[in-house]
Amino acid sequence: MRNHLRILLMGVLLAVCVAQAQTPADAPAGPAAKPTPEGAAKAPEASPEIKATDTFATVNDSVITWGEYGGALQAAARQKFYHGQPPQAEVAKLQREVADNLVNRILLLEEAKRRGIQPDREAINKEIAQYDQRYGSSEQWKKSREQMLPGLTKHLEERSVLQRLEAQVREVPAPDEATLKAFYDKNPKLFTEPSKVRASVILLKVDPSSGGGAWKGANEEAQRIIAKIKGGASFAELAKLHSGDPSGAQGGDMGWLHLGTLPGPIQEVLDKLKPGETAADPVQVLEGIAILRLDEIQPEQQKTFGEVQERARALWQREQAEQAWKSFLAQLRQNAKVQIDESKLLPLAAEPEASKATGTTAH
Repeated sequence: MRNHLRILLMGVLLAVCVAQAQTPADAPAGPAAKPTPEGAAKAPEASPEIKATDTFATVNDSVITWGEYGGALQAAARQKFYHGQPPQAEVAKLQREVADNLVNRILLLEEAKRRGIQPDREAINKEIAQYDQRYGSSEQWKKSREQMLPGLTKHLEERSVLQRLEAQVREVPAPDEATLKAFYDKNPKLFTEPSKVRASVILLKVDPSSGGGAWKGANEEAQRIIAKIKGGASFAELAKLHSGDPSGAQGGDMGWLHLGTLPGPIQEVLDKLKPGETAADPVQVLEGIAILRLDEIQPEQQKTFGEVQERARALWQREQAEQAWKSFLAQLRQNAKVQIDESKLLPLAAEPEASKATGTTAH
């Protein structure tokens, strides 16, 4: 309990200091932090050329210090680069993303204040009560609570008003049927059911840890079963008799399977078969040796507008809400006075000419 609480308190302090380097809709739910990979994104104040109190950016009348930026960068690096030291180009991109998020947060808070948006007091009190309930018996929490509470409350208040602001901006009017039909016609792939196949299997199970002899024996048994099927024996009856797959009780019928979702070896075998054909050779899979038969193929089918009207409505509203949010952020930035000191950030990698010409981003 004591170690868990210490991590919690550190996480809360970090969230209060750097606002988790994110806009409210993206804020992580938990306070636990991952170790920062060596060399991933060190705090700028570690450099003798920069002091934590130096100005990193100005946003209208507000100031973001290098210390605040460094804390936010480290928090973001823990989330994104947990696997090890990242490429310099990725760190350079993250540095700009963190800067943009911090700037956007200030602009959004200013806009929320201008609109008179108030925090959800009931939700904030409930969240604080959950901390008290979980750690109320801890002496460390009792000692730290009063010191932590003002900063924690401010952070929760800001998060609440930002969530309410975003909800306002993303609220779009319901579309009429003509608008939905136009969206449906423009995006047929969104309403097309992928191709799928119906297949059957006889699985001769082999423990993955078994030696080569077990696998060889299962493969030889599979060859004998295939020979029986070619001689006219019932695939279904042989599946009921020999298969260790749950589908064995249904004669090996695995039902409808979407193309592209099957394991590679199985997909490769089925791709070469015609409906009604049994593969001439068994295939080794994780669970053992499989005999496959392709039963039916259903090509991709576009659903009718009537069948997917509600799905079209949900997708249209989500798309419009996202566009409204991006336009809103862009307008805030356009109307704001923002200056960012990028002199100590890593240089961004130049885009290849082909990417510039097509408007794509190099990866």
